[in-house]
Amino acid sequence: MKQEHFDDFCELLGVVSEQYGKPISEGAKILYWQGLIDFEFSAVQQALYRHVRNPDNGMFMPKIADIVKMLQGSTQDSALNAWAKVDKAVRQVGTGSTVVFDDPIVHRVLQDMGGWLSLGHRSEDEWPFVAKEFENRYRGFKARGEKPDYPKTLIGIYDAHNLPNGFKPTQPVFIGNKQQAEIVMLGGTDKPSLEFSSVAENLTTKVAIAA
Repeated sequence: MKQEHFDDFCELLGVVSEQYGKPISEGAKILYWQGLIDFEFSAVQQALYRHVRNPDNGMFMPKIADIVKMLQGSTQDSALNAWAKVDKAVRQVGTGSTVVFDDPIVHRVLQDMGGWLSLGHRSEDEWPFVAKEFENRYRGFKARGEKPDYPKTLIGIYDAHNLPNGFKPTQPVFIGNKQQAEIVMLGGTDKPSLEFSSVAENLTTKVAIAA
């Protein structure tokens, strides 16, 4: 949401709170605003309307977490969907290519797990354990509501070899929604991960020995 939506948001929240006979304080409105500011106003509006009409828990005033869950699904749902993208990208695109996902948390989680390149070295027997580790790490970021630093791209094997030798980077492959992936790339850091630096050094050493 943008600052221009603040008054409309507060008015909407006031109307919803009246539905439950619980007038909401100005401080609580600001708390809700800060907790939901990352979402589009129209999406928050629809989520509140759906909550009020929900026969299971619509009789209670929605907490921030209730609205977020309605907007995003559970952290488990989000983690499973994110892993499905990663799994598909590994199998269809491959770790040779540099990639950009449409979710910055995917970048951070994969970086913390050793990087995009490391996935190419995992066997099928290891894959279920890789998936579980990814899901647990992803759910942790989601549950804490963190906005972690993350690499703007996930370097593939070709760029890992070529960039240290002065070649220009290849055009990354966008995974998921291209427009959102471009936003992710713009918001990331250029600082190379330890994994990329290590792989680049190893590749350079192997090339030197081969020569």
